[in-house]
Amino acid sequence: MRCKFCGREAYVRLHYPKMFLCREHFIEYFERKVRRTIERYKLLKPEEKVLVVVSGGKDSAVTAHVLKKLGYNIECLHINLGIDDYSEKSERYARAQCEALNVPLHVVRVRELLGAGIGELRTRRPTCSYCGITKRYIFNRFAYENGFDAIATGHNLDDEASFIFSNIMHWNTEYLGKQGPLLPGEGKFVKKVKPLYELTEREVVYYALATGIEYMVEECPHARGATSIEAKEVLNAMEEKRPGTKVNFIKGFLRKRSLFEAELKEAPLGECRVCGMPAQGEKCSFCRVWGLEKPLELKVKG
Repeated sequence: MRCKFCGREAYVRLHYPKMFLCREHFIEYFERKVRRTIERYKLLKPEEKVLVVVSGGKDSAVTAHVLKKLGYNIECLHINLGIDDYSEKSERYARAQCEALNVPLHVVRVRELLGAGIGELRTRRPTCSYCGITKRYIFNRFAYENGFDAIATGHNLDDEASFIFSNIMHWNTEYLGKQGPLLPGEGKFVKKVKPLYELTEREVVYYALATGIEYMVEECPHARGATSIEAKEVLNAMEEKRPGTKVNFIKGFLRKRSLFEAELKEAPLGECRVCGMPAQGEKCSFCRVWGLEKPLELKVKG
């Protein structure tokens, strides 16, 4: 098959829009789509200082790579979750990715910070639930205390579609009011953006391969059996039969998001009596989950 634009041998076949592209034109297509997403949703301004949260995986590595190439002022943060060999390998990949980009990398190690790794805390919460709380707290607090204007994560179209689909299937609509490519900053909450919002997981993989980005392939051992994975499988089957299902699902959600925003019933935010970060009630969810009674000093390693 031949590239739609230059006639050279095709590198990838896109299902939606349906076309074949060579390596060079696919890279151009991918980066143009990221730029368009940033512009369409007003995610970033050229002068802003951006913290990219990198896990060692493909999505965050590609996010950092494209933002750097587009000229944004980025630094990276890796949160080592303390999950034995998996986390050590993740950190090695994150370091190599940032060295290749020549961007600063900051590392926070959960085990050193809290005395236990993810999966070792005794709590009724599912592991993925308190892991998410922990990561969001750490990267938001780090960004706030170090003067970053925005936090960029590697969520792609498949991630967003599966999250929305899964929560609608279970009618957990209270989670959907703030879902989208941009979560504006407020007070001590730093703005959060998703530059890969309109790109599929498959496209991200092909971009990483086309640009020579090496990334961690293994999934977190605690993610096995997660409902988000099941939702992705269902959506992938639908996409195979009807290309464009995912992107049209997301576009429809964004048009109707106001229906879910109306369900947001949030108590006024105060300050956590332990750490001083935003909280609903006396303590923030992070300090509650980890049973903290005195503030932590974020120990960061370069």
